Amino acid sequence: MTVLDFLTEATEQGASDLFIVAGRALSYKKGGKLLTFGDERVMPESTETLVSEIYRLAHRDISRLRQTGDDDFSFAIQGLSRFRVSTYVQRGSLAAVIRVITFDLPDPVRLGIPAPVIGLSGLKKGLVLVTGPAGSGKSTTLACIIDQINRTMEKHIITLEDPIEYLHRHQKSIISQREVSSDTASYNVALRAALRQSPDVILLGEMRDYETISIAMTAAETGHLVLSTLHTLGAANTIDRIIDVFPSGQQRQIAVQLASVLQAVVSQQLLPAADGGVTAAFEMMTVTTAVRNMIRENKIHQIDGLIYSSSADGMFSMDADLLRLCKSGRITREEALAHSTNPDMLARKL
Repeated sequence: MTVLDFLTEATEQGASDLFIVAGRALSYKKGGKLLTFGDERVMPESTETLVSEIYRLAHRDISRLRQTGDDDFSFAIQGLSRFRVSTYVQRGSLAAVIRVITFDLPDPVRLGIPAPVIGLSGLKKGLVLVTGPAGSGKSTTLACIIDQINRTMEKHIITLEDPIEYLHRHQKSIISQREVSSDTASYNVALRAALRQSPDVILLGEMRDYETISIAMTAAETGHLVLSTLHTLGAANTIDRIIDVFPSGQQRQIAVQLASVLQAVVSQQLLPAADGGVTAAFEMMTVTTAVRNMIRENKIHQIDGLIYSSSADGMFSMDADLLRLCKSGRITREEALAHSTNPDMLARKL
């Protein structure tokens, strides 16, 4: 099977991720389950051929992979789909994990993204974070928020991604999409440059280190809306992660700055749906005066309790969303309890 056959068949099957790893049959993930194409295991020689074919399809030089052992990029096949690729070396052989990304921007209603989350598109400035484990759909949620801004407002939106996933067309807004490594040297370089490019909205694919976080918070402080992601789950964990990235001598100052610029934290996770697919559960914290005081006064541990007990101010907890999904029949009771932050309390509500 050629790599084009593999990409075509897996995409038509509705796969979300494809795996080319020596010692196992070509595999793909659908609805949270790992499936294979036949039983024939691919050997290192075959993975070398398949990964090299991917590079040819993407018109990309494979030398970076051979030099560093890792590479990330995206490409499209006309009439089929876009693909985000992570290639790497494992036990001396080439391997790849490929995410399937549709050409069309996703419909937030069909994906079950709550209206208050999309409503964050109406913010004029500040920092909005979408958090969750790898593969939980953070990029998709951000793409939906950006699309809402693009369709309804006249803004200059700059996206900085590694690699670019969803392609946006200019609508009411102007969208400049930059890919790290091909369009710019790094997130930090691109983010500093973005501040001189008259942006209204900046999408930062990931806040990776304290320098990037520091520049992002400065951008949010100077009147821009900054959207980004972190691999955390829960608002309190997210705030702690940001502050802990900085040296201890700066953490007090950063907490005060974060309290002034943070507007909302959205956390999400993907769960197996009762019908065999997948569905997303969300938590949303909007930064009220009470939350700002908790961040400033280092009472971050109290934030989760506030979200859990508060349904006002646009907040809702992960357990509240799990309860909604379970009562509507989207997920099973067992899945709801397995992904709950307070299983005993959720069990009583169920």
